[in-house]
Amino acid sequence: MLAAVVGAVVLAGTVFYTDGFHIGDLKAYAMVVVGVAALTVRRRFPLFAVTLAGLSTGFYYVGPFPDGPEMLTFAVASFLAVAEGHRLAGYLGTAAGLAVFGSAEFAVGPPHVGRFVSVLAWVLVVLCAGEVFRYHRAYVIEARRRKDEAERTREEEFRRRATEERLRIAREVHDVLAHQISLINVQAGAALHRRDPEQAYAALDAIKDASKQTLRELRRTLGVLRQVDEAQPLSPAPSLDRIDDLISQTKDAGLPVRLVVSGEQRDLPTPVDLAAYRIVQEALTNAVRHAGEATATVLVRYGPDQVVVEVCDDGAGTGAAEGNGIRGMRERAATLGGTLAAGPRPGGGFLVRASLPLTETV
Repeated sequence: MLAAVVGAVVLAGTVFYTDGFHIGDLKAYAMVVVGVAALTVRRRFPLFAVTLAGLSTGFYYVGPFPDGPEMLTFAVASFLAVAEGHRLAGYLGTAAGLAVFGSAEFAVGPPHVGRFVSVLAWVLVVLCAGEVFRYHRAYVIEARRRKDEAERTREEEFRRRATEERLRIAREVHDVLAHQISLINVQAGAALHRRDPEQAYAALDAIKDASKQTLRELRRTLGVLRQVDEAQPLSPAPSLDRIDDLISQTKDAGLPVRLVVSGEQRDLPTPVDLAAYRIVQEALTNAVRHAGEATATVLVRYGPDQVVVEVCDDGAGTGAAEGNGIRGMRERAATLGGTLAAGPRPGGGFLVRASLPLTETV
């Protein structure tokens, strides 16, 4: 398309300058056709195209032909070669065309030297324009690449945050439901095997309380998820201040629990307080499920720069396998920069110990 437009302009200009078409001007038209034809192969053979356009232009102007716009072909070829990144081809081809044209002009004498200097100046302008276009094109491409990369980064960050949020919600729902449902399961099993109606009624009453607590915790969790301003929770969040209620529920499920608190008891950063409570809750849930006839001890130790929670039992234990509950506890601790150890005790039973730093979250 470009070659056709340039060819039409150059041929029309040549006819105008020769005052119409004449058979004797076939050589001039041949030079024009050769130069225009060079443009058709400029993408595949840029050096050949610029050189051919330059030589045809040079021979045209040193030949016995009338002036015409043949220089347009040479200028377009040189400009596009440089602008499209074929700088070496553009410069070498331009130099070849100027060499042919300049040698003839210098051979004629001083009057024609001025014309060569004028042509040289225009060629330099064309090459500079090609460089400017090339730099601008490279800038636009780089800007587009950076924009696309920034969008990809934002999308990846969004997906990462969404994944983290899903994991947080899943962990929270698991911690809320698993403990209470385990208590319900234990009490339901006990009610089925107790022949004394009073004991069965007590188990059913515990099931009722546990189910109410489950619904209450679930509503609280869903309320927090719906809430826009998380700094103002709709109801009290789980906290070590409420650990007595948790231990009472566990006792109702049939697992005797002893609470030991050491250190100066004080308010903790909300993320640490919640994580400590959930870890104790999950550890007691596992003890209710797997410890069997056993007792458990909950230790809460307040330190100057960390809080340590420990849950141990003397039951049968679960072996060395690590389930979702332990992985969830480990993730909670790691999120706050803390550590969690969980495994069978040497003398029997199971131990969960978490150390949560306070300085990372204040």
